[in-house]
Order: sequence, then C-alpha cells, then structure tokens
Amino acid sequence: MEIEMERIRETSLKHLDGKMQTLMHYVNLSNLKEAHWSQQKNKAVGEDRVSKEEYGKNLDSNIQDLLNRMKTFSYHPKPTKRKYIPKANGKLRPLGILSYEDKLVQKVMADVLVNVYEPRFLSTSYGFRPNKSCHDVVRDINQIIRNNQINWVVEADIKGFFDNLSHEWLMKFLEHDIEDKNFLRYIKRFLIAGVMEEGKFYETDKGAIQGGNLSPVLANVYLHYALDLWFAKVVKPRMKGKAFLQRYADDFIAEFEFESDAKKFYEVLPKRLGKFGLEVAQEKTRIIPFGNSQSHENFDFLGFTFINGKTRKGNYTVIIATSAKKLKAKKLAVKEWIKKQMHKPVDEIIYHLNRKLVGHYHYYGINGNTKAINKFRLYCIKRLFRALQRRGQRHRLNWDKFRRIMEFHPVANARVYVQIW
Repeated sequence: MEIEMERIRETSLKHLDGKMQTLMHYVNLSNLKEAHWSQQKNKAVGEDRVSKEEYGKNLDSNIQDLLNRMKTFSYHPKPTKRKYIPKANGKLRPLGILSYEDKLVQKVMADVLVNVYEPRFLSTSYGFRPNKSCHDVVRDINQIIRNNQINWVVEADIKGFFDNLSHEWLMKFLEHDIEDKNFLRYIKRFLIAGVMEEGKFYETDKGAIQGGNLSPVLANVYLHYALDLWFAKVVKPRMKGKAFLQRYADDFIAEFEFESDAKKFYEVLPKRLGKFGLEVAQEKTRIIPFGNSQSHENFDFLGFTFINGKTRKGNYTVIIATSAKKLKAKKLAVKEWIKKQMHKPVDEIIYHLNRKLVGHYHYYGINGNTKAINKFRLYCIKRLFRALQRRGQRHRLNWDKFRRIMEFHPVANARVYVQIW
C-alpha cells in the first residue's frame, strides 16, 4: 500500500490545479487486507457485531465478497453505533463505532484522501496530518509571536463543527479535486449512513461522525476551503500589518500586528463560517491584546496557556505552561483513578500510574514547563500516599514507610520530551 499511496501523492503534487482520477481501484484486495491487519484487537464492535478475529477467519473470501458488492454498488455502509464518552468539562462527547467492513473501507479511502490532499493543504493546518503534531503548532505560535510584531490574538472556536458541516459543501470541495465519481459516491454513502443510538436509528443529513477514519481528513478538506485558503488569499492580503493563522483540526487562532486588522477578522469570521453552515461559539471567541507592547492577558490553545513574559535579561518572551483548566481536569481524573485502585498491590498501582505520568510528560513536557509537570507528579504522589494510608487499619502508613516503598517502586520523574525552542 505504501508504494501506491506515494504514487497518489506524487501525482497530486504534479497536478495541484487538476483533478485526481481513478482512485477507487486502490480499494482492492491487497489494501483491504492490510487495513484488516492494522486493526487493533478486542475493540468495541459496531452494529454488525463482527470482531477482527471473527472476520479474519475467512479473510480472503470475506474481502472478495465485499469487493464484489462494491463493484455492483450493492455495498451500503451500516449505521454507526453511537456511544458517549465523558469530557474533561463534565460534558459528553459523541463517538461513533463503525461496523467491521466499514472500518476497512474507510481506512483505505482515508489513506487515499490523505495522499491526495497532503500536497494541497497549507502548512498552517496541523491536526490529523502525517508528520505534524500539536507540538509543531505550539512551537510555531511561539516563534511567530516572538519574532514578529504581534500585538493581538483572535482566539476562535467553531460550535459543534463535526455535527454541523454541510454535506453539500463538502462534496463540492471534494469534487474540486477529485474526478472519480465512484469514489465520491461511496464517501457520500458513508456521510448519510446514519447512526444507531440505544436501538434507534437517526438520519445524518449533515456532519461527520467522530470515530471513523474518514472524519479527520474530511474535516481538514472542509476547513482547508472554508478557512485556510480564505485567510491566505483574501484576509491576509487586505491587512495593514502582519497576520498569521494556525489551525489544529477545528481549533484555530490568528495573530495580528494591528488591532484594526484583528477587529476586521473578528467581525467577518462569523459571516464566512456561516456561509458554510458553521457557527462561531461566541463565548469562546475573543480578541486578546497579546505581545511585547500589550497588557498581560493570556490565552489557551490545545491545553497550553500562552503568557507574556520576560527573560532573565529583561527581554520579551512567551511562556508556555499547562493550562489551569486542563491541569484541574487531569488532577481530578487521577484522584478518582487512584481511589478506585487503592486496594490493589502497590507495585501494580505505581506501574499503571507511571504509564499515565509518562503520557502526561510526553504531551506537556516542553521547554519551560518543567515546574508544572513536576507539580503534577507531586500531586499524584500525595494522592497515592493518602490512598494507601486509608487502607491501613492497624498499622497506618507514615511518610518514612511510603518513601521506602517508592525506593523499590519509584514514581516516574518529570522530564522534557519536546523541544519547542
């Protein structure tokens, strides 16, 4: 599959202003089998109740049957099973669980789309893209603000983006770059397949179900046209001063040299998004004075807080730290987790706690944020100590005994994993 995907990318790069053709033939026996082997075991099953293990028992014949149905257009994706998972703010996030065959088809089609659009997407979009990460956008924001005359930031949020993107507009965007009508036909079928929630069917006449392989790349295509290109080709040339935009999935911020430019963008943004069926979340969208010559207001992006600061020599710099909101949620989550684990063997608790801590360090362990990740580690140690104290009835655990336990089963030290400057 890798060679085929590279061929798609090279063709797209050579014909950036043209349309890609004959993409459907990449959904073939070899690539579908590879998609099967890439699936994780013991994952939740969709409406078909088919697992990877069950489907793999007759893999070749199952995939051949799938291909035959696709060629005759008798293959119709099944409704996505909808589940809800808790978010840090106490709300629930809808998550879609695909039927097994739909997972395979979406995986291959998503790989095709990624390689069609990677040469076409702008460098200012970062989310769900190969070789790009949240740390890349944090690094770039830091460099842009420090190295340019940035004085104003527009922090923006799209209200329910994945639930509200227009199928009609999405298909128009795809048709601008893709000629293969059969490929587009199956994308449309996935979009309108519907969802099942507690045994009840709901139509999907708009939006893209989160949880599938197609949704992230389709979201990037949508905002590439609705936001990224518009900012680069229409907004930026009309600004008096410097202007930048960074987008990670449906989260984005824009930086400006002049307040008047920031206000123009802020005022026209709702109209632009409204044209494509999207709405700005007013309570999360604001203009912030931020930069060397501005007041000390902060803004949050991707779980980090960006703060106006000074170096030891008194020069302007940007301080980037774990956001208080995210840290509070993380502390609450680990507190509840430790409470549930308190009666398990200590070595087992610390082993799993260390895995959580290392994951935390991998995300938040950036230059200049050592103090915050160390504080989180100490919080985890204190919660663990209190939990172990509670389970001792006759011989209550004291701090000296607890320290000896940690000598044998050390808690992972905080460390910087990502260099952003």
